[in-house]
Amino acid sequence: MVSFSSYVEEGEECGSPDRVSLGSRAKRSSASSGGRSRAASSSVRKEFVRKFVDCEILTANLEDWLCNTDFDVPFTLKELQDFDYALEAASFQQLIRMPNALHASTSEAVEAAAYLAIEDFLHASSKGLWERFWGQDGPMPFSVACLHSSSSKFYPAEKAIASGKLGGLCATALMLKNSQQSRGKWDQILLLSLLKPNLGSLSMEGDRRSALSILGEALFFALHVLLWRSLSRSTTVLHDPTCVFVLLVDSQYGGVLKLEGDVYRLNYDKNNVYESAAEWIKTHSKISVSPVDRIWNKLGNANWGDIGALQVLLATFHCMVQFYGMPKHSFEELATDHHSRLQNRRTERQLVDTRMNGNGMFRFQQRSVSPEIVEVEEESGKVESEEALRLEVGSVLWLEDSDWQKGYQINEVLSDGELPIYNVTPVEERGREFFLYAGSSPRHLELAHEDMNIWYHVQRQTKILNLMKQRGLSSRHLPQLVASGRLIHSGTCEKPSSSGNCSHPRCGTPILVTAPSGISVMNMVRNSIFTPDEALRCCHDCLSALSIASAAGIRHGNITPENVIHVSSGTRRPYYVLIGWGHAVLEDRDRPSMNLMFSSSYALLEGKLCSASDAESLIYLLYFCSGGAFPELDSVEGALHWRESSWSGRLIQQMLGDISAVLKAFADYVDSLCGTPYTIDYEIWLRRLKKIITSDEYGKEIDESG
Repeated sequence: MVSFSSYVEEGEECGSPDRVSLGSRAKRSSASSGGRSRAASSSVRKEFVRKFVDCEILTANLEDWLCNTDFDVPFTLKELQDFDYALEAASFQQLIRMPNALHASTSEAVEAAAYLAIEDFLHASSKGLWERFWGQDGPMPFSVACLHSSSSKFYPAEKAIASGKLGGLCATALMLKNSQQSRGKWDQILLLSLLKPNLGSLSMEGDRRSALSILGEALFFALHVLLWRSLSRSTTVLHDPTCVFVLLVDSQYGGVLKLEGDVYRLNYDKNNVYESAAEWIKTHSKISVSPVDRIWNKLGNANWGDIGALQVLLATFHCMVQFYGMPKHSFEELATDHHSRLQNRRTERQLVDTRMNGNGMFRFQQRSVSPEIVEVEEESGKVESEEALRLEVGSVLWLEDSDWQKGYQINEVLSDGELPIYNVTPVEERGREFFLYAGSSPRHLELAHEDMNIWYHVQRQTKILNLMKQRGLSSRHLPQLVASGRLIHSGTCEKPSSSGNCSHPRCGTPILVTAPSGISVMNMVRNSIFTPDEALRCCHDCLSALSIASAAGIRHGNITPENVIHVSSGTRRPYYVLIGWGHAVLEDRDRPSMNLMFSSSYALLEGKLCSASDAESLIYLLYFCSGGAFPELDSVEGALHWRESSWSGRLIQQMLGDISAVLKAFADYVDSLCGTPYTIDYEIWLRRLKKIITSDEYGKEIDESG
């Protein structure tokens, strides 16, 4: 038996070393639906906790009940699947391996390594979840420590081992950081993890008595957390203080126990603490127990995507929600991104085929006249889907906004980029030309999980351009939003509401119209009209656009020759406009487009932008458009190797130096900032470029801001 008396006097406490396992059974205890009983005073509850020190006595009082009670599982398979989808882009890395010999050895070295591994596992889990769901602003507000059974202190495992206290460690806790306290307190515990050798074998009904002992110990620890939360004077507001998770692990397997209940309904009989606690557990709590599943492989690495680890991660997620509230991004929201990633993967594997139906898969049916399974012929839904996206030269599209309608006639279909852009003329203003972007109707997206490129192409670009307009960003080197809304289709629209859609294949199709229109730099390169003078002006105008956008916290994230246009119509001096802002980065959670030729090294390595990333992409664009040679790039590793060798061999600087010494100096400047937090000084380079351009044009002024 382990005594906690000294711990309780300090307002904290701990548990006992040897008992618990998860069964694979399933039902719940009966939680009372009655009202709350008259609350015991703080002193009575504190005296109760002072005497509640032996998990073996609690287990003895619960043994018959545990033997005859089934428990629900805390998470359904559907919840775990959705959570798995939401974690596809998350990063988890356990650096301290779990020793595989724990079940076969009782040596202190193996036990010490196991505690270190559990601490690192909990740290990696909470860090990965924090960055994925709550964002990366500021340090993670959680820490990990081990509980000692004979003192009032929480120790990092490494410190406990070094000071000879390994034998007294009884659990590992994920805790809320508290700068005011040098040591943790029980009311700051998010969840507890108990190290139980042979847990995997116990879960297979091999040793029922040991299994009950482990369940009893887990309930003992869980109830202690709930009791100390009720006594807490902390200003931290828990979103659900009546629920606590306990993790049960050995060197390979693990599971989750969840205890829910209002401890104010507990009969705080200080003369019968264990009977009172057992009665509360039986009648006023709800217990959920997960199956035991493998978490670590034989090398000691966590299988983050398997059910065992997912159960633990989802329990950790719920505990973090208790202390910090709902995250910026729910896992249901993040799980929807799986469909776009799936479609991208199918495109990479060239599985997208015109023979496929609306959901991107072959469909089969069994005919009554034949035992064979045959492929269904083309369906009308697919024909409609193709019709909805077929916009031909000469056709007129009508756009509906809240209080007006406007028509645009298609003059030309431009297909330089990933998706087509249409050169259009307003029906009522025949002398003007704009760019029009057409999305896919919500009906088609729902059926086919259409490639998210369409969404970036239209809806998100509309959001970014509206944001620029709201923030007062004005420059002729930035695109201007002319109109956005929904396509008006032929026939009668039978949509149920102003925001709904009817069954017509074009109903709800989003449309974006921008100004100005022009020819892409890629077309200029193909037609051999991108001269050295044009490279200088292109660099100046793109830097001007980036300078204005970055000052408002917007980064482009997708600079390519297709996303820079040359505008010559209606102006005395042609200029360049940086378009394609659908992948713009507003905050850390946004991800730029990945392009092996033009993405920055930092974007390829980290999946996000540094302050110099857009400028680095502009350097690659100028290098390519000025005749620079790229090898055939088919992997991120190959692209990074080419960048490293080209910069170190000064191939890029030399190529741009043949155009202008200013471009060569600019390339060196960008190279020095790549991957660093230092910001680009746009003004100095705009002045230097303006000086050389105006001198070449015999003193003609150029407009930096438009």
